[in-house]
Amino acid sequence: MGFIAFIILGLIAGAIAKAILPGTQGGGWLVTMILGVIGSILGGWLGGALFDKPLSGFFSPYTWLMAIIGSLIVLVIWGFVTGRARR
Repeated sequence: MGFIAFIILGLIAGAIAKAILPGTQGGGWLVTMILGVIGSILGGWLGGALFDKPLSGFFSPYTWLMAIIGSLIVLVIWGFVTGRARR
């Protein structure tokens, strides 16, 4: 998968994760999409480490699932970090 496709995947996965995750996390949509790119990297790493299957094609359901799961994990961590910083 190319670099541009990977960024687009992360942006969309971040938006989907933001829609799935209840509550409000710190940051706007731009921060959420950047965290989505980081989450898709995390999802690709987890997929390779746990299931021995890295992110492959852009249209692969497995690729999308792992990118969204990684984005959810990063958003939860971001919520904890920014939630404590606001207190």
